[in-house]
Amino acid sequence: MAHSSSTSSDDGSRTPPAKRLKTRRSAEEENEKPRRISRDEIIHCPYNHEDGILDSGEDDDLESGKRAASIKPTELESTLPPLKTDRESIEEYEAMRAGEEAPQRLEERLIQRNWTKGKSSIYVDAFNLALETVLADESHLFDEKEMEIFNQWKSLDYEAQYLYVRLFLRKTSAWHRIQRLGYYSDISHLPCAVEKLQSLRDLPESSAPVQVNPAELAPPEGTVLGSPFSFADSSEGTINTLEEASSLLSLDELKGLAKDAKIQGNNKAELLGALRRMSRCQSGLGWVGLKKSDSEHTTTSDSGEDNPRVATDDNTVSELNRDNHFLRKIMNSTGPCIRLSQPTLKLFERVHLVFYRSTEWTEKSLTTVILARMSRRNFPTYLVSRSANIFPSRSRLLEFEAAIRTQFRVDNILEFNGNNKQQGFEDVLAIFDGIYPRWIVLLEEELRKEESVYESGEGAYVRRFSPAWVYTRIVHKAASALGRLKMYLQEHTVLTELLSQKLFHAARRGAWYQRKALLEEHYMYAISPSKGISDPEQQKRHWKRMSLQTCEQGLQDRDCHMIYHYDLQKRIKKLEKSLKIPMREQHDFGHVLLSKPTEVTIEGIQIKKIYPPVLKRRTSTQPAEEKQRSTKTIWVDEDGEGEGCECSVEAMCLSSYRSRGLKGYHSEGGIIRTLFAYLFFDVLFIYIPNVFQTAYQTCPLDLHTDAFFPSRGSEINHRLVEIANGKAAQIIRAVDERERERRTCVIGLDWDFELDDLLEIIDCFDGAALATVCKVLAQEYRVRGGGIPDLFLWDPKKKSVLFAEVKSENDRLSDTQRLWIHVLTGAGIRVELCNAMAKQVRVVDGG
Repeated sequence: MAHSSSTSSDDGSRTPPAKRLKTRRSAEEENEKPRRISRDEIIHCPYNHEDGILDSGEDDDLESGKRAASIKPTELESTLPPLKTDRESIEEYEAMRAGEEAPQRLEERLIQRNWTKGKSSIYVDAFNLALETVLADESHLFDEKEMEIFNQWKSLDYEAQYLYVRLFLRKTSAWHRIQRLGYYSDISHLPCAVEKLQSLRDLPESSAPVQVNPAELAPPEGTVLGSPFSFADSSEGTINTLEEASSLLSLDELKGLAKDAKIQGNNKAELLGALRRMSRCQSGLGWVGLKKSDSEHTTTSDSGEDNPRVATDDNTVSELNRDNHFLRKIMNSTGPCIRLSQPTLKLFERVHLVFYRSTEWTEKSLTTVILARMSRRNFPTYLVSRSANIFPSRSRLLEFEAAIRTQFRVDNILEFNGNNKQQGFEDVLAIFDGIYPRWIVLLEEELRKEESVYESGEGAYVRRFSPAWVYTRIVHKAASALGRLKMYLQEHTVLTELLSQKLFHAARRGAWYQRKALLEEHYMYAISPSKGISDPEQQKRHWKRMSLQTCEQGLQDRDCHMIYHYDLQKRIKKLEKSLKIPMREQHDFGHVLLSKPTEVTIEGIQIKKIYPPVLKRRTSTQPAEEKQRSTKTIWVDEDGEGEGCECSVEAMCLSSYRSRGLKGYHSEGGIIRTLFAYLFFDVLFIYIPNVFQTAYQTCPLDLHTDAFFPSRGSEINHRLVEIANGKAAQIIRAVDERERERRTCVIGLDWDFELDDLLEIIDCFDGAALATVCKVLAQEYRVRGGGIPDLFLWDPKKKSVLFAEVKSENDRLSDTQRLWIHVLTGAGIRVELCNAMAKQVRVVDGG
């Protein structure tokens, strides 16, 4: 059975329907030494998923590590407190009530922390919790066939369910050797569990209509449920190509096969490529030791029936016999394998999409809800609300899935179309033509809902699960393709339509205004001349006025985020000068003009450690070790409390600032995020339907999306006015008095900062400037949470604050850092670019 490519979305959405990857297992599972999980791994989500046959062996693990760095946490994980989710934590919780009689109801077992080894598992309980919750509230999203699969699932014994869930959390479209699954100690009889998952089961007929989706002719191959079905596939009779079988081999096994086949390669990829090329090109048999009897035998299948693949010419027979020789050799080495059946896998992925309100999840997603519940932490008080109207019908859910698949096709075309970019852009436009009519219909439908159906603030988040939300992003990508093809008139039309709707992707509106204004200034006079104007120069002036009007509309649009204001203002000044508008009629942006950061130099003593020479070894870890040694410079703290001690470049600069009478922290945005959490505490936890799925969240689900600001626009703007008017200290005192003793888990809030320091900072912070900074975070918390300058400093005497971005030699500002410098300087806050210079270099032995 063929397996389809996974899908993807962005912005909260550039992801397949499920992102799951085998994580590093314990010593019992992977025969590795157990390791401690770092804080970065605790907080962030180091998992990814790629469809395809599993490349077993260490190469796969190394590739997994490379992909892990680019994966951001899911929306659910972003709302939960930092938790250790390593193997030790799981086993610790599962052992809490080992041996006790577990309550029958799942909710009771979770609350009372009861697990029994070999009878219950946190993984199975979390998997079933998702299923039971969805079926209790949203069973209308599934037809008769799917409901029967859920019933069959419930009838499976614990060991079969456990094996399925553990494979579900790994590379789900990969084959797994059954003989290597023996490390699952919860399974007493592995062959029995495998047999139950692979057994065929009957399904009833479905009364649901056939789903037709825009820009998709049919569902991906192999994902449609049929009768009979199974929960897992067997490799017997399914793996029948050398290419598929060879991917099951580890590097050592592949080397042995390569020696037998007389092929060469330096690594796994080269060996696999050589083996497959040999299979396609080699025409002789004697070199592999095949006899004529082997040739005769392999033209007939094991069942005695004629092999339909056998052709009449000798070369084809030779190729078939050669492939069968290696295929049998590989499968004899690996033994029987198991793979989750694609139709049932996609069904359970759909269940998790509905439960998590997310197109991605990981093993961490599955366990952190339970671990958060069992952790001894205090969470804010809010109303948990899970409504059943996220997906109004099964048809709409399936269309949402199909839209994500279509979006993933668009992303792949734009990112991986190689040199044939012209064809790629044309393919994107063909997809755009397919979804455009449906997009228009859904826009009108969502507008009616906004006016009459949704509760206050609910629509902004719920709309993220409408196919129109995904289609809008495809339309956005199509506008970019039109620009690349120099089809500027059509691009201008599409941008106008995108701006005419305010329901989807509000965070992109500023970029749309910018591009539309650019087209009007430079291209539209030639491709769309205004009627009644014959003079070319007058045409240019006309369209420049249109561009000026577009920029003004952008600045007046409350959904146009502040990060775009600077470029719009700059274009306005340029256009007004070009149009020779009288000075008295020109816009005055003097109060918000951005200035470059003030560059300062701080001199210090730098330490360079000399390490003893290391013998060159042919390992992949040595270059990484040498690189790690040189990533951070080491300095001497001459002015701080640890005088004479080694420190980082930021700590050295901070000590220098403190020696001048300033107070400060090396917080990298920690102070700003803490102030934001204090000042918007009650706004964060105000009642909005669907954004609090559990009682263990540190923020609403939509904080990291562009739905957060419009859902609470009135409350946020009211709070910004209060901050600008000097009420920040009063708000902070009230929250601190209520929550500090409990040390309530709130995103960004660090209780280690003393209240007196925070109040002193507020006293030094201009109210309007603080409101500007908070507004940027409220508009795009996920994107703007990073890039804030390294040092936060304040002068209690002068009542002023200062941000300093520390740069050592050969260090440059990133785009996010430049953006924050623009925001801060535009708000009237002093920003310094602090260049650390070595007045003396001490060379010491690093051994």
